[in-house]
Amino acid sequence: MASAFPVFALFVIALGLMAVSWLATPKGPQQTLLRTSFLLTIACTYLMWAITYLAQLHPLVAPKFTAASLAE
Repeated sequence: MASAFPVFALFVIALGLMAVSWLATPKGPQQTLLRTSFLLTIACTYLMWAITYLAQLHPLVAPKFTAASLAE
């Protein structure tokens, strides 16, 4: 059975990348824009991956059809 450990492990990695991008952003007039762009990119990428991974851990149940509903 798959576990949720990769979700938490990659969350820690994403937080580390966010901290590095926060500290490594060069000084200048566009510093706020760059920081916001980097942080949002990392956060959205992590969320997309986590939702996809968790959806595969618990897939939706397939609908059940009866012969009568298919005849219509």
